[in-house]
Amino acid sequence: MWRIGQLARMVGVSERTLRHYDKIKLLVPAAVDPATGYRWYGVAELSRLERIRGLQRLGLPLRQIADLLDAPETQLRQALTEVVTGIRRDIATLTATAAHAQDHLVTPMSILPQQATVGPRRLRVRRLRVDHPSELAAICPAPPATLLTWLHGPPTGRFAAAVTTDRADDRLTVRNRADDRLTLPTRTVVRAVVTPAAGVVRAGQDLFAWLHRHHLAVIGPTMEEHLLDAEGAHAVVLEVPVHPRQHTPAA
Repeated sequence: MWRIGQLARMVGVSERTLRHYDKIKLLVPAAVDPATGYRWYGVAELSRLERIRGLQRLGLPLRQIADLLDAPETQLRQALTEVVTGIRRDIATLTATAAHAQDHLVTPMSILPQQATVGPRRLRVRRLRVDHPSELAAICPAPPATLLTWLHGPPTGRFAAAVTTDRADDRLTVRNRADDRLTLPTRTVVRAVVTPAAGVVRAGQDLFAWLHRHHLAVIGPTMEEHLLDAEGAHAVVLEVPVHPRQHTPAA
């Protein structure tokens, strides 16, 4: 039989750890001296402690180890399968995070794009054709308002656009306009918040370049939502619906 300090040195754990295991009934001493309170451990406790430490090294938390110490091998294998699945998911997430951070280091941007899933949205809009991006500033109503553009990259000619028409605006003087109702379905988007200092034009260019580098294709209208808070601060939220770009097989 060994006292708690002897067992701790033999196995390489602290006495505090062994007292905690005793408190949570994970590793109870073989005997406790009623006069001194000394804990005594035998071979059975040593074997159980080694199993506890082995399961910890496999990534299992103590609360789960308590259920698995005496469980059948099939139950242990199932728990370890779930651990491996979780680790691989974490690795994939960390790998993607590192790639995004590295991308920002290599190519500094005015925005920090984020991917998200958004719900459906119904808008009352006025559709129009735009000859040049410089017209957009005059087209978009004062915030709060939403501007939509049907672009797959920086504009190279005329393109379709639309603005929300929740209230009248005399500045909508572009030809070929028509009132319409537009329903945007549930979709995966890349979103970026643009401050006045960054500028919407530069942010849009940075965002389309980011989509290209990450092999994402635009599958619907880009939403440019102009927001205004109670204190008069203005920001723009760019939101582009995307899906992974199809890779063309090499000939």
